Amino acid sequence: MKFQLPKGRYLVSGGAGFIGSHLSEVLIENGCEVVVVDNFITGRPQNIKSLLGRRSFSLVEQDLVSPLKISGQLAGIFHLASPASPVDYAKFPIETLHVGAIGSDNILKLAQEKDCPILVASTSEVYGDPLQHPQQETYWGNVNPIGPRGCYDESKRYMEALTMAYRRVHHVRTRIARIFNTYGPRMRPDDGRVVPNFCKQALANEPVTVFGDGMQTRSFCFVDDLVGGLVQLMGSDHAEPINLGNPQEMTINQFAEKIIRFCKSQSKIQYLPLPQDDPKTRCPDITLAKSILHWEPRVDLDLGLEKTVEYFRTH
Repeated sequence: MKFQLPKGRYLVSGGAGFIGSHLSEVLIENGCEVVVVDNFITGRPQNIKSLLGRRSFSLVEQDLVSPLKISGQLAGIFHLASPASPVDYAKFPIETLHVGAIGSDNILKLAQEKDCPILVASTSEVYGDPLQHPQQETYWGNVNPIGPRGCYDESKRYMEALTMAYRRVHHVRTRIARIFNTYGPRMRPDDGRVVPNFCKQALANEPVTVFGDGMQTRSFCFVDDLVGGLVQLMGSDHAEPINLGNPQEMTINQFAEKIIRFCKSQSKIQYLPLPQDDPKTRCPDITLAKSILHWEPRVDLDLGLEKTVEYFRTH
C-alpha cells in the first residue's frame, strides 16, 4: 500500500492491537519510523513480532493513563489505544473509560508539545442503537450512558469532545475517524466480535451463535481498506469526525451462512438472547470520506473473508 504521508517518525498508540499492528507495518513499508505504545491489556506481542529488531521500529510498553514522555520530533500520532470489543470492555470497563479520558488527554498534550497532527480513533458506537440509517456524521446518536456498553460508547464520545477542545483552545491539528466494523487477520479468536466468533465456531463445526433473531444488520470493512482510510485522513486537514467503513450491509443471519460456507463447515445456527443495547442496524454513510479523502473500500467481502478464514484456520 503506497501513500502520500510525509516520511517521518509516527507514534501509534495501541500499535500491538489488530488495526494498530497493520497500520504500523504499512507506515514502515513506506519508509517511516514507528514508535508503538501499548500496555498489552488487549494487544498481543505476536502482532508486532515481525517489526521487533528493525531500526525503524521501537516499542514503549506503557499505560497511557500515565503521562507519556517521548524524546525527539514526531511527524504525527495515531491514537488507537482502547479495548474495542464487547468482551474486552465488559472485562475492563474502568480501564476503557480511563484510556478514553485520561489517556486521550495525555496523548493530546503530547501532540501539542510536539506540534504534530494527531488522528484519534473513534467508533461507530458513538451512534449507539441508531435511529438514523445509514449513519451520517451529523447524527448525534442514541446511546445509553449507564448500560453495559456505556463505558466504551461514552469514552469515545468524551474523547471526541476533548479532541475538538484541544483544536479550538490549543490549535492542535486533529483528525477524528469513526471506525465501523473492521475484520481481517490478527483479530483475537476470543475477542467476542462477530467475525472471530463465527470463524472459530464454524471451523470447529460447532453451533454458530447468533444473538436475537439474526435480522440485525452490520457492514464489514477489511483491515487493509480501513488502514488506507486512516492514512488518507491523517494526510488531510479535515477536523470534523469522518466515517470509515464499508456501506455494504447484510443481516447477521446472511453473514453467518456465508461464514459457514467459507469454512466448509457442518455448523448450524444457534440463536441466543440479544444482549442489552445491542444495535439493530449499523451501516456508515461514507459520502464525506469519498468526497474529502477520495476513499472507499475496495476489497471484496469474499476476498477479505478468504484471507481471514485462512488466518483463523492456521492460527
